[in-house]
Amino acid sequence: MTTVRTFRGSQSRWAPYAVLAAVAGAAGYLALVDPSRPGHYPTCPFYGLTGYYCPGCGSLRMIHALTHGHVAEAFGRNALTFVTLPFLAYLWVRWAVAVRRGRPLRAGVLRPWVIIIFSVVATVFWVVRNLPAGHALAP
Repeated sequence: MTTVRTFRGSQSRWAPYAVLAAVAGAAGYLALVDPSRPGHYPTCPFYGLTGYYCPGCGSLRMIHALTHGHVAEAFGRNALTFVTLPFLAYLWVRWAVAVRRGRPLRAGVLRPWVIIIFSVVATVFWVVRNLPAGHALAP
């Protein structure tokens, strides 16, 4: 017998749209205020303490480039975040559809092995982008 995991906290009718509005607002702000210019955003705490890039370093500049239609530049700023965006969009659509239908959001694609694989990929990305051979992955 298999058990189906659901996320009960995801049942608010307007929650997916509130998240979408917050993401759109943040992307709009990033489109207007260039993260490459100093003084607008804080430095990454991990980078500030160690001098090494974390897996998220360059994500703000990646979103800024995407909002201006510079896809290749966006990929170069943070390839991991760039390739993760369609997956995040897919998860948001699943959530919105489940809420619309009044059904609980099933764990489905967020199985433990998927999370483990993503964690391993993110860790490898983190290490490689800080090596001289992985300089192309640095923001």
